[in-house]
Amino acid sequence: MQKALLAALAAAVTCSSPLIAAGPAGAEYPEKPVSFVVPFPPGDLEDVLTRMIAEDFQAKYGVAAAVINKPSDGGPFPGAVDVAGSKADGYTVGSFVVDIPVIGPEVGIPALNPNPFEPVGIFLTYPFVIATLKDAPYDTMAELAKHVKDTGDGVALGHFGAFLLPTQATLAAAKVMGFEWGAEAANDALDCNTLASGDFDVVTTTMQQLLPCLDKVQILATITDSPIPVIPDAPQLSSVAPELKLSLWNGLFVPKGTPQDVKDKLAAVAKETMVSERARKLSADTGAILYWKDAAASGAQIEADKAVVSRVNTLLGQ
Repeated sequence: MQKALLAALAAAVTCSSPLIAAGPAGAEYPEKPVSFVVPFPPGDLEDVLTRMIAEDFQAKYGVAAAVINKPSDGGPFPGAVDVAGSKADGYTVGSFVVDIPVIGPEVGIPALNPNPFEPVGIFLTYPFVIATLKDAPYDTMAELAKHVKDTGDGVALGHFGAFLLPTQATLAAAKVMGFEWGAEAANDALDCNTLASGDFDVVTTTMQQLLPCLDKVQILATITDSPIPVIPDAPQLSSVAPELKLSLWNGLFVPKGTPQDVKDKLAAVAKETMVSERARKLSADTGAILYWKDAAASGAQIEADKAVVSRVNTLLGQ
């Protein structure tokens, strides 16, 4: 399945055209508008936070800074190709999910292999969780595994797509814990109503989908590498499956060779944005985990995530 998916993604990117942005030779950065490319539609966490960064960058340096949304049927990869084709001058910045540096070099797109990017820094962990209703006969992943093995009940899992990393981690966790999902299927809506309707027994979704009914759901595990602020006591998936310590994050990336002073200016603004009042409010409202991880720490994170993804692929026979 994964090989077929990667081939389809590669085909979807072949007609993507690069963004070329050239600045005045020898000019001090920034001297002209800066574009932040988000390879998804507007409105989700990475888009909202990147817009905050762009606003703060514009306010600090007095040059226009705008978010360009580049969604595609090929996922985030066509947008990444556009950034890869831009000049390494800091005027085109990618706001990328973990998939770009971790999976991008493996999807068969020449522009992404070898990895053409270097991190400026990571700033967001998506608050993905594995959840069920409070009246379910299990409160933890361990109890879920025991329930399935003892009763033979088929537990149905709902997710946003089998190829997505949160889903892959959830499916791999069952392998590690020695049980099988009775059924699994993708669904665009994985919220309070989905669980209440009985369409699925367990869902892999984001906290913002469940906040309206938090008193009625049980969080079996978070797919994060640190606690989610609105549910600080919820266990992380890695507590029952240490080899699956996966972080679903988003960060700023630039083409390799971008001058250090340019990366430093971008990083300084983004770091300030993440501790701003409006960013803290977004975190409280959505469960998003916000921070600033510098280039060195981001590089280490990417290497760790590559190892986890390799383990997941092995567990799932991909």
